[in-house]
Amino acid sequence: MRQLSCLARFLASAAVTTALATALAGCQTAGMSGITGALGARAEAPADPNRVAEIAGERYRANPKDAGAALAYGQALRAIGQRAQAVAMLEKASLANPSNKTVLAAYGRALADNGNFKAAFDTLTHAHSPDNPDWRILSVQGTALDQLGRSDEARRYYASALKLAPGEPSVLSNLGLSYMLTKELPKAEETLRQAYANGRADARVRQNLALVVGLQGRFAEAESIVQADLPPEEAAANVAYLKQMLDGKTDTRGRGRGVLASGH
Repeated sequence: MRQLSCLARFLASAAVTTALATALAGCQTAGMSGITGALGARAEAPADPNRVAEIAGERYRANPKDAGAALAYGQALRAIGQRAQAVAMLEKASLANPSNKTVLAAYGRALADNGNFKAAFDTLTHAHSPDNPDWRILSVQGTALDQLGRSDEARRYYASALKLAPGEPSVLSNLGLSYMLTKELPKAEETLRQAYANGRADARVRQNLALVVGLQGRFAEAESIVQADLPPEEAAANVAYLKQMLDGKTDTRGRGRGVLASGH
């Protein structure tokens, strides 16, 4: 199913950032958000993302070596779906700021957004160090490995992230989606329920849980999960989107590897 293939494509991209839920904009048709995980804090969606990108671009072009300007421009480009442009710009920024780990993390995230999972993983390896690991980056590296078909290795990264951030719902959600990729649906559900039970879990964790419950044939239960605490209009839109995804439940592979998933 087209939506499922598209969602699988962006497993890492949305997992990379909470600040840009629009990373799945090319796939979403009814407001369901994506995978959890973050390299930064959530940001309010701008009224006019294109104008924000225009302003950020002007600031960056005025001083291409300014790391802060590059980071802002990269985020703005991703927000409007210009993923390839974000990669190209952040690659230049990383060359201009080779020791800036924040720039490297943003570059790795942009690569993942654009589906360059091997390059994303390698870049993110240099964005932190074994003696000072970042659980957010470890979680994103895990999603990249999942997309590369290396789920066992990915889960070691999630485990390391959880040692640094015990019970972190975004990491647990990505781990649950990893189990979904390998069709271990009971394990996926158990892990996503742990994430869902955490008071800091956001709506995307709930949506991921609903998807895995629905994939096991319990659609009524999945529907009640996505409807919880939502205004009627939004609840109806989420249910409609869940139905679209589950219509293709017998085809659980996207782009030749990985599963249906819906990535923060």
